[in-house]
Amino acid sequence: MSGAPAGRIARRFAQLRAEGRGALMPFLEAYDPDPATSMAILRGMPGAGADLIELGVPFTDPAADGPTVQKAGQRALKAGGTLAGAMAMVRDFRRDDDDTPVVLMGYLNPILAYGPERFCRDARESGVDGLIIVDMPPEEADEVAPFAEGLDMVRLVAPTTVANRLPIVLNGASGFIYYVAITGITGTRSADQAELARAIPQVKAQTDLPIAIGFGVRTPAQAADAVRVADGAVVASSLIDALEKTLDEQGRATPGSVRAVLDGVRALAEGVRGARG
Repeated sequence: MSGAPAGRIARRFAQLRAEGRGALMPFLEAYDPDPATSMAILRGMPGAGADLIELGVPFTDPAADGPTVQKAGQRALKAGGTLAGAMAMVRDFRRDDDDTPVVLMGYLNPILAYGPERFCRDARESGVDGLIIVDMPPEEADEVAPFAEGLDMVRLVAPTTVANRLPIVLNGASGFIYYVAITGITGTRSADQAELARAIPQVKAQTDLPIAIGFGVRTPAQAADAVRVADGAVVASSLIDALEKTLDEQGRATPGSVRAVLDGVRALAEGVRGARG
């Protein structure tokens, strides 16, 4: 079943634990603003300090995404972004990088349209390591999980997840737990450090999996705060903002687009790597 101990995600978190530091997981929307630019960013992220990468799959109705990520998805869809295209990006990425874990983040409907068994096979063969299916509750995991051998099924835990539901959410989870630091949509406010300091130990008490904090983590300081209480920090909106600021009036990439995002990743990595020192 999914979550084999020898997988890239498990190896990377074990390596970081041995080094005494947390993980930085930047987000990139596949095909935003075009296939070539997003591919260049994806290839450059590990060298800029990404420990794992979250690759977003464009979708027409991204209910959990805030305005920033929604606009990235709209640009990506306009550029021809699809589930198959996202997997093709990972396949191309694997030609040069066989170590950095890549997690696909998306919604259930495109997977059902693609065919769950075919999707899991193609994702695995492309070099995808894990899946974050934002709108798939644990009760519906059987739509995908039976076919996901070799793919980690990353579950989301939110501040609103009550104590008696936590074991249900954690059952069948693998890779890591994605802790949603704020209620609501992405990119609308920042995580509260005091709330995280109270909440993360409660989750850790019920799982041995690493915990990565996302939603509301934007700055190097906030990423550093996240890895002081958890195992990783996921950053999306601030990197998309950095990209968007470089686009021309037609929303097209400019010569500084790739560099702007990777400079953001470098700054975040510096914060994460100095957090526990």
